[in-house]
Amino acid sequence: METTQKVSSELNLEDQLLNQQFPQVAQEKLKIQVIFKKLRGGFFFVIGYLLSPLCWWNDLIFNLPVAYFFGYICSLLSPDLLVPCSIVGYWLSNVAGIVLMQVGAVDVLQGQAKERNLKKELMTGLLSSTAYTLVIMALIYFNIFDTPTFLFTRS
Repeated sequence: METTQKVSSELNLEDQLLNQQFPQVAQEKLKIQVIFKKLRGGFFFVIGYLLSPLCWWNDLIFNLPVAYFFGYICSLLSPDLLVPCSIVGYWLSNVAGIVLMQVGAVDVLQGQAKERNLKKELMTGLLSSTAYTLVIMALIYFNIFDTPTFLFTRS
């Protein structure tokens, strides 16, 4: 443990010395880190958008295959779990999309590096996805959105 702390302090000392001796190198290193952060954020945002419910055409290409795969894996335990776990998988893919969009937007739009609170970001994404799901369910319940009749037939 002491060795790790010693190496860490030596690296910090070397970075400080490098910053003092070669300020242009330090600035270039910082610029590269900022560019990488923005590229990573853009990538996360695009993937999140494709998984999120905000993208109207994504279900057929992304969310339904992910949901079916999740349901299929669960159905290996019990065949009755295919449909319920597919629904859960669909919901989770939408939650993952919103969280990835949020993380990507923070990376792209945030000017300076701040300490991130992953728990807070996950809770915000989870709550916003749940609110979206509840709104859609209410719109269906009050017949504002039409649903196919095969969803409600009983055998």
